[in-house]
Amino acid sequence: MSLKIAVIAGFIILIIIFLPIFLLLYTQYLSVAAPVKANLVIDVKKTIGPVPDRWKALAQGGEEMGVRMLKNVIPQVAALYPRYIRIDHIYDYYNVVRRDSSGNLQLNWQRLDETVCDIFHSGAKPFFSLGYMPPALSEDGSLVSKPKNWDEWALVVQKTIERYSGQGTRLCGQITGFWLTDIYYEVWNEPDLETFGQWSLYDSNKDYKTLYFYSSLGAQNAANVNRFLLGGPATTALYRNWIIQLIDFVRKNNLRLDFISWHYYSQKTQDFDSQSQDLNFWLASPEYETYRQIPKVISEWAYDSDPNPIADTNIGAAHTIASIRNFFRENVELAFLFEIKDGPIPRWGILTHDGQEKPRYQALKFLNQLRGSEVFVEGEGTFVKALASVSDNVVNLIIVNYDPKDSNTELVPITFYNLQPGRYTMNTIYVDGRSIPVKDLSIPSGGILQRSIIMPKNMVVAVELKRE
Repeated sequence: MSLKIAVIAGFIILIIIFLPIFLLLYTQYLSVAAPVKANLVIDVKKTIGPVPDRWKALAQGGEEMGVRMLKNVIPQVAALYPRYIRIDHIYDYYNVVRRDSSGNLQLNWQRLDETVCDIFHSGAKPFFSLGYMPPALSEDGSLVSKPKNWDEWALVVQKTIERYSGQGTRLCGQITGFWLTDIYYEVWNEPDLETFGQWSLYDSNKDYKTLYFYSSLGAQNAANVNRFLLGGPATTALYRNWIIQLIDFVRKNNLRLDFISWHYYSQKTQDFDSQSQDLNFWLASPEYETYRQIPKVISEWAYDSDPNPIADTNIGAAHTIASIRNFFRENVELAFLFEIKDGPIPRWGILTHDGQEKPRYQALKFLNQLRGSEVFVEGEGTFVKALASVSDNVVNLIIVNYDPKDSNTELVPITFYNLQPGRYTMNTIYVDGRSIPVKDLSIPSGGILQRSIIMPKNMVVAVELKRE
């Protein structure tokens, strides 16, 4: 074989070897370089079911000790129509637990009652994170240490449940009955985090399972109470070892576990889908069938686990709506957006310390326009997603253009099908306050309407199409 032929043959072999690799990489490049543009299609007859309300849950962190954090923002919170509001620091920030001169435990609910009443006045029920360790109980005075006497911890949990789920309890002068039913009690907050004690599943000296055991014992001893829920572990993320070991421990010791909870902070909105899938996979074995049916709760979620000024921009608002869109149909009972209000220093709040609205708050208010039946949305793109609903003669559409790189702008075609013939008004409102009303839209007998909307980068838009 001549040298020329050998070179040609070698070249052909290299092409055969590397051409598939090149094509694969090029295809992946195109998928990244050429995102899909949205072309939204809303057929009002393609309904899915009632509009879910699992997003109507808010969390408030411990930004100020001894202060009614929610007192000055009750109207703003009520405007979001929350189902539940989660609070932590219930034992240390509100001076609930102390000892008298003889060393006996005394429980004073006055300050905690005030914040709980603020929650009720906003139209929500409280969701309690049971913590942190009262100094009067702590073995070394620390808020994140073990108690000197585990039975005293169980007693505090018991009395907490009897207070806020009691059949004979009357709060705020009028709250009783229904409002004290289905209250959630979550055992601790982020126990895997060093800041909150770094409890372990393996360390017998500071074992979360022991903390859960005595919390469950206290719940078991609660008398004359309405239906309530006890659960956890409220870890910083969804961890298989925490979920499975807690369930195994609960099964072995015949304890109650009424819900499973965890936290989720990420700029990747699509991971909400994978989390639900992971949890379902972990609980697929027959011995976990009971726990597949109990409520799943994301008891904190947001753009970033650290205070991040980006969360206070339109990027944060778009992230919020895109995230909710992704868990809208997931097997999650409640997902608590963190947090309601800043402390004196700006942090995670959707409201400032004095109650001013931030973009995330304004975006959340848009979601209240979704009512009646959810409508399936077709034609979403890489960045532009949407949620839709129909109720009587009104179609509502929430559109979000979430791009973490803050660059994508689109002209989005929208087609409505199967509308009732007649005259319509279409009102388009942008989260930055702009409004574009269009009146006297005539829908012919075919029931089709075609429009286009400019979606600037990281914008949230609410569209209302109303038959006159």
